[in-house]
This record gives sequence, structure tokens and C-alpha cells, in this order.
Amino acid sequence: MPPVPISPVRVGHIDDVQELRKTKPRTIPERFIRDMMERPTLTTTPLSPTPCHMPIVDFSKLSKGNEEEVLVELFHLATACENWGFFQVINHEVDLNLLESIENLSREFFMLPLEEKQKYPMAPGTVQGYGQAFVFSEDQKLDWCNMFALGIEPQYVRNPNLWPKRPERFSETVEVYSGEIRKLCYNLLSYIALGLGLKGDVFEKMFGVSVQAIRMNYYPPCSRPDLVLGLSPHSDGSALTVLQQAKGGPVGLQILKDNTWVPVQPIPNALVINIGDTIEVLTNGKYRSVEHRAVAHEEKDRLSIVTFFAPSYEVELGPMPEFVDENHPCNYRRYNHGEYSKHYVTNKLQGKKTLDFAKIQTKNTN
Repeated sequence: MPPVPISPVRVGHIDDVQELRKTKPRTIPERFIRDMMERPTLTTTPLSPTPCHMPIVDFSKLSKGNEEEVLVELFHLATACENWGFFQVINHEVDLNLLESIENLSREFFMLPLEEKQKYPMAPGTVQGYGQAFVFSEDQKLDWCNMFALGIEPQYVRNPNLWPKRPERFSETVEVYSGEIRKLCYNLLSYIALGLGLKGDVFEKMFGVSVQAIRMNYYPPCSRPDLVLGLSPHSDGSALTVLQQAKGGPVGLQILKDNTWVPVQPIPNALVINIGDTIEVLTNGKYRSVEHRAVAHEEKDRLSIVTFFAPSYEVELGPMPEFVDENHPCNYRRYNHGEYSKHYVTNKLQGKKTLDFAKIQTKNTN
């Protein structure tokens, strides 16, 4: 992961939301209460949006189907990427027992005593360890969420001191799980490339030794979910993001579709995939990263496990020539991916604002 910021970051007091829920279950500290315009519309009201069924991609048809099935599923995948930026993948070939194991161990970690979790602190301004990421000031609004994040690949992004000793088998399960998700990402990128009319290995060759990180998000119940956000609106700086939503949890993920926040109904055993900023840049905006956020629930907790998959920090990125012509001018400059990653993790989550780093600003001639 990108290096620790050079200057100290002052974040003020940050309540641990699980502890808050235990000791003061009706109290919502001011730093968690969102401004009126940011507050979510929840599914408890008659006018709230109906959970959407985002596109479904059947991975087995891509990997094992006959020629016709492959072509049809590639079309579904391409349409999902272009029109939604999100899809749920079924029959993804990641062992369901492994999904269950990582889910159970993640929950066990969050249920450990606070002093045990605090042995792996997320230092202010960084994104590995236990705590809250993307907090950079003492008055910044906080998310109703506890996070635990680890750099996975390449080896140099790891901080061994942050890999927990408890629960037992946690670290080895993260290793196995991350290896399987890595294979899935490479395969999906291959199919995404084919759907774009490119060679299947174009992204794998371009990305070098891909960067991978995992983050577990735990959202305790909240007595006033209408006042808080579980996770602030943002797009992802990755190429692909893979989201596993724990079974039995409430609908928590919302995506910004046609300027409306739409709740996403999870499919059991499916993984949610979304396009990150990197693919938006490479396709010159043909496939766009989509803003998303998480909301809290009054009675139920929610757990999610997220994998971020991105190019090597050494890679230089910009729109691929296949997506630039006289009708599609170049919308993004070339840049070093490591610089973009550093920019991303040293700014608070704020919609798609971090992508301004890469955009070519058109001059106003008026």
C-alpha cells in the first residue's frame, strides 16, 4: 500500500462504534450525524427505493460454456460494465466453504475485545490495520463502521505486525481466500477485455504484479440509521473490486444509478463486482466507476469483505488508443498508478472527486 503520510494527521477523538453500541446504545455522537443532504433514504419508509437486482453474470458460462453461451455471457458482462459498472457474479468457482470460513473468522475478529483489536491499529492517514480509514481532520464526519484492512500483494505492501494472531487460522484463511479472489480477478479482467474487443491477456500484461488488498467492514446496528452513513459515497481507485456480503445481513450497499441511490439486494453465494477508476481511465470513460455507499440498520449488524485489485504501483496508465478517436477525445491524462493510489488514500471519501487527479480539464472559452 502507499506509504504513510509525511506530515502527522490530526483526526481528533474517534469513537469505536461497536463500543458505542454496547455502552450508549441510543447515543449518536455529533461527528457521526450527517448533514441533511447526505442522510440516507432507508427502506423503512413507504417512499424509499425498492432494492434493485443489478445484472447477473454466470461465470461458469464464460469458463465452461459452449461457443454460443460464451458469446451471450460476454455480451451480458459488457452490458453490465457499460450500463451499471456493477454486477453480481454467480458460479464464480470460489469454494463456498472458503467464503463461509472467511466470513466466520472476520466476524470473530470484530467480536474480540477492543484491546485485542487495538493491537493492530490503523495509524491516522493510513489504510491498513483496525480503525477508520480516510479520516484526515478533527471535524470530519465519521462512518458508522469499524474496518480491518491488510495489504496482500505484492509482498512488500504487507505490514506483518498488523496480521492478527487471533482468531486462530485467520491469517492463513486470508491467504487462501485472497489467492482464489486473485484468480477470479484475472479471469474477469480477461473476459472484460474480450467484451471490449481486446486480447484477453491485455490487462494482465499491462498491470505487472497486481496490487491486492483486503478490507473487512463491520456495521453495528444504529439507533438512528437515518442520521448516519455506514460508508461515505465513493468510487474505488482499483481496477476491480470484489465484495462478499455476509449471509443474513440487511441490505446495506447502495449504488448511484441515474442520480438516485438504489439499494442492492444481495444474491446468496454471489460476489458483487464493480469497475474501479483504473478501468474508467483505460477505457476513456466507456466503462465508468460508479459511486456507492453503505447504510446502517436499526436492528441488524452487517459484515462485508472487500478485495481491491489494481495495477502495480510502477505502471503508467492512460486511455488505451482503442478508445480514443475524433468522436471520443482523450478525457484523462497519463499518470503513474502509484501516484494516483497515494492521492486516493490521502483524501477523504468524496464521491468521484479523487478521479479529478486524472481528468483532463477542458478550458472554458467563454
